[in-house]
Amino acid sequence: MTVLRYAAFSTDPGGGNPAGVVLDARLLDDAAMQAVAAEVGYSETAFLTSGPRGADGVIPIRYFSPQAEVPFCGHATVATAVALAERVGAGELTFSTPVGLVPVVVEPGADGLRATLTSVEPHVAAVDDVTDVLSILAWRADELDPELPPYVAYAGARHLVLAAATRQRLGDLDYDFDRLRAYMLERDLTTLQLVWRESETVFHVRDPFPVGGVVEDPATGAAAAAFGAYLRELGLVRPPVTLQLHQGDDLGRPSRIEVELRDGDPRVRVSGAAVAIG
Repeated sequence: MTVLRYAAFSTDPGGGNPAGVVLDARLLDDAAMQAVAAEVGYSETAFLTSGPRGADGVIPIRYFSPQAEVPFCGHATVATAVALAERVGAGELTFSTPVGLVPVVVEPGADGLRATLTSVEPHVAAVDDVTDVLSILAWRADELDPELPPYVAYAGARHLVLAAATRQRLGDLDYDFDRLRAYMLERDLTTLQLVWRESETVFHVRDPFPVGGVVEDPATGAAAAAFGAYLRELGLVRPPVTLQLHQGDDLGRPSRIEVELRDGDPRVRVSGAAVAIG
């Protein structure tokens, strides 16, 4: 078994979000995949459970954090698609994830290969009370952006969207790990999608991920897809539109995530580069 290592949503191995990739996990059971993910130590490792080809062109994939399996992971999907394309050529792929089929297109770009995934159909729901989570984050209610209200957004995994009114508030992140993990487990949340709006189409985001044993993700493709659905549902953007998400800057691992919303298609497209690490 070989574990590949890629940085997703970056053309620099020192940026983006590192992901482990196992292109042939046919001999691994659940416990073995969990052990590999824990040893790799990245926020997620992806496993192709039927090998790199699958049946009928559909490739089963699973994702494990160091502590638990997760239903869907965007950055590990991008990393896996680029790893496959480097070996068999760019083009179209379809991954069978625990939440449904996720098509991916890999194309050559100016700085290397770039993957675009299409999410499962998303949905969002308003949140009435965020008092507890604000206390855990040590944020005040008056530090939130009233034009971007709290919602839970889903595009393969559930994320709580909280919008800071200033970049300074977003940048100063120091939360109670155990309390936030318990809060998120009770509500089946994968990450918090903490955002600050720089402009109509440019956002800065941060994603605490204590349920996976990780303080913070440097790039979160699943949350980016969910956030795109959130913006469309609330009428904050009008398709067709392409959004730019800046993540990882506060961690020293800059990541750039492109989110595309199209007319007539509720699904969200998330694009980014990936590059092998070391």
